[in-house]
Amino acid sequence: MQATQTYRGYFIILTVLVFLAFMINISLGSVTIPIDEVFSALFGQNASKETWNYIVTQYRLPKAITAIITGSGLAISGLLMQTLFRNPLAGPFVLGLSSGASLGVAILILGAGAFGGFMSSVLLSEWSLVIASALGSFLVLLAVLAITFRVKDTMAILIIGLMFGSVTAAVVAVLSYFSNAEQLQQYVFWSFGSLGNQSWQGILILCICFGVGLLISLRTSKSLNALLLGENYAKSMGLHIKKTTLLVIFATSILAGSITAFAGPIAFVGLAVPHLTRQFFKTSNHFILLPAVILSGSLLLLLCDTLAQLPFSEYTLPINAITSIIGAPVVIWLLVRKRKLLF
Repeated sequence: MQATQTYRGYFIILTVLVFLAFMINISLGSVTIPIDEVFSALFGQNASKETWNYIVTQYRLPKAITAIITGSGLAISGLLMQTLFRNPLAGPFVLGLSSGASLGVAILILGAGAFGGFMSSVLLSEWSLVIASALGSFLVLLAVLAITFRVKDTMAILIIGLMFGSVTAAVVAVLSYFSNAEQLQQYVFWSFGSLGNQSWQGILILCICFGVGLLISLRTSKSLNALLLGENYAKSMGLHIKKTTLLVIFATSILAGSITAFAGPIAFVGLAVPHLTRQFFKTSNHFILLPAVILSGSLLLLLCDTLAQLPFSEYTLPINAITSIIGAPVVIWLLVRKRKLLF
């Protein structure tokens, strides 16, 4: 009973912090907008300045929603992968999905150089990059699923996923070597990751993918709790290991693949948030960890995006760099302080 009340208190605190981080993220930037004006713009009343109203509703609100979905989705994916492989170094991109997405974008950008003028601009439009990234992730997913049907050992699947990542990364390196400076710069900018410039249509698609991945994750929570005690114990409880593995891989692929397609490869969040959440909640129960990592991932990425905006400045730093620079020292300090992983 006392533990339940403690968890409830943690969830209330996290929810309040996420809301505060959400409002601060919308308020701060190159143009600082007062919190009361943000409320007015969000809840149907126009802000005192028309430009503020446009900035909030057309740019910062979509970006903040993207940050919440991205942080939550990557954190869930990391939790699923770490539990499935029982490996604290596993993350959402351990199956090679990020490398597959990078390969799709690299092929598109390099191939666009063969077309001139109008065709080149069409190929490098916003949706073409999203589609190329999604196709790259999907092809790697198909390869991993095909191997999953033939391989029984989950650790073998992990190693094969890492090998897929290495191969695709090598192909991307070759394509980059033969690219011109402009194409290489465009690819590098994509690899930095970006939460901005998302249309409402794109956010809707991202929300649908997130919803599907979340439902599958909730479906596997009981099975993941059993897997923590070992495959033999899980089998004795009647758990179908192969089915659970496929569901977890499919959920991770939907979440990580769709996020990479729209926001680019964003590092650190999926690897670190599950560890941070376990340390604070001191539990391995996925019925508690799943909502906890959703809130923690949202909070972390909202804070990192706020810092990346460099408030009161016209500059914006790559979100990929901020997540690692800010987050990695925190995880190192926490693990050194705790001396061991709670896994």
